[in-house]
Amino acid sequence: MLTISEACERAANAVARARAAGADAADAVFAADSSQSVSVRMGALEDVERSESEELGLRVFIGHRSASVSTSDLSPAAMDMLVERVVAMAREAPEDKWAGLAPGDRLLHGSPPMLDLDDGARVDPPSLKERARRAEEAARGVPGVTNSEGASAGASRSVMTLATSHGFAGGYAQTSHGLSASVLAGAGGGMERDYAHHSARHAALLEAPEAIGRLAGERAVARLDPARIPSGTMPVVFDRRVSAGLIGHFLGAIGGAAITRKTSFLLDRLGQQVFAPGVTICDDPHRPRGLRSRPFDGEGLPVQPVKLVDAGMLETWLLDSASARQLGLEPTGHAARGIGGAPGVAPSNLYMEAGHIPAETLVGEIDHGILVTELIGQGVNGVTGDYSRGAAGFLIEKGEITRPVSEITIAGNLKDMFLALTPASDLEFRYGINAPTIRIDGMTIAGA
Repeated sequence: MLTISEACERAANAVARARAAGADAADAVFAADSSQSVSVRMGALEDVERSESEELGLRVFIGHRSASVSTSDLSPAAMDMLVERVVAMAREAPEDKWAGLAPGDRLLHGSPPMLDLDDGARVDPPSLKERARRAEEAARGVPGVTNSEGASAGASRSVMTLATSHGFAGGYAQTSHGLSASVLAGAGGGMERDYAHHSARHAALLEAPEAIGRLAGERAVARLDPARIPSGTMPVVFDRRVSAGLIGHFLGAIGGAAITRKTSFLLDRLGQQVFAPGVTICDDPHRPRGLRSRPFDGEGLPVQPVKLVDAGMLETWLLDSASARQLGLEPTGHAARGIGGAPGVAPSNLYMEAGHIPAETLVGEIDHGILVTELIGQGVNGVTGDYSRGAAGFLIEKGEITRPVSEITIAGNLKDMFLALTPASDLEFRYGINAPTIRIDGMTIAGA
């Protein structure tokens, strides 16, 4: 794989070609990736995959007109044709007075922060097979597990670089290691499935295969013989497996595009109380070895830890340069860039701070409610905040988690849910977006 400096040179060369062909401004993203994965099922090797790719995305501006293209053919002849085509496309594109590169005086200068995202590990297929085998064996060893959907282990390394015509050039490398297992418990029409997985930037931080497999098996067995419950209004506790999804809906409502298009249920709520006073939501791009850490954003701007919500108050939108110009604000360093198209916005290592109440207490105070461990479907209206999703989990009776439940729907409105939200004290950093166990009272449950 190319080094970071070689990859930066590829991106910078594309920008130089675009400028020479008549573009007023340009930026380019170059990404190289290599990955491999191994899957096993019932103790036997099922699949081995390996892939390598190099892709380049080029965006050019002619005045306020812009166009973008991407390619995996990086030969000189192909690049000449690509540049000629994208400049011609930009000349014919409609004008967008908000489009353009990030402000030049805001670009990241100097050395980026050291985030330790690349462990340099070169994992071979036999090692991946052994990880997957051990995970599945542990899962199948849980009493009550009757079948397996398999286990898989993977490793990858990628290099991402960005170059702009107004002076930015930077890149970084990152590795990723993952392991998962999925098994079934029970028999016939009463079978239940569940899974467990873990990902880490460094192989040394990956959880033991036996722990992941055992958790998958225990989760599947715990779901056997689900109860049917009547409809009603009751407290709902969101397990850490699913609680981060609530933050995801919040993110969609504070993204620059949703605000400029006036399609957000939190429109005009900046600086106001949108969560309960005990809720603080932070974004930390500088966490060492974080799953979403990054030294700069998708436009070359510096990134910093920030509180999106502080004691329930909405502190900022997530803005790239285009949406910031339209709103008369400054970009927030949350631009996210793929190979093709213009930047969007995305957080880095986002988390809701832990509360002060143990999860056991949040559950123990409930006379009749639901612990949700799985959410199904996408029934969320980003304009109104209406929320309705299929769910499965466990019944809470007199402060105790009792029988599993399935085929239920939980509903409410996110504006009310956020204000009624209570976080537990059990936050752990396991995913890209993390939240503790969350309790929300007064949700509508549709059962059998």
